[in-house]
Amino acid sequence: MEENQNKDGQINIELDQEIAEGTYSNLAIINHSMSEFIVDFINIMPGVPKAKVKSRIILTPQHAKRLTQALADNVRKFEQAHGEIKDYEQPPIPMNFGPTGQA
Repeated sequence: MEENQNKDGQINIELDQEIAEGTYSNLAIINHSMSEFIVDFINIMPGVPKAKVKSRIILTPQHAKRLTQALADNVRKFEQAHGEIKDYEQPPIPMNFGPTGQA
C-alpha cells in the first residue's frame, strides 16, 4: 500500500478507459449478511421481462456506511446547487431476485 501513496499521503488511483465510460443502472438490489453488503446494479427496460445484473459491488458494513454518508452528502450538495431532486412514484417492478432489499 505504501507504494501507492505519495509524500502527501494521497493515493494514486488509476482509471481504465473502459471503467471510465461507466455502466448505466436504473435499479439497485441491496442485500447483506453479517460480514458484507452486496449491491447489484441493473438496467431494466420497460416492456422487457428480463434484465441482467450489470455490476456487483461487495462492501464491508463499515464501507457501506461510509458510502451511505458520502452519497447523502453529495445529494445534499447537489440539491443546494440545483434544487430538490424530485422522487417520482414508480409502480412496483415484479421481480424475484431472492431476499428483498431497497435502493
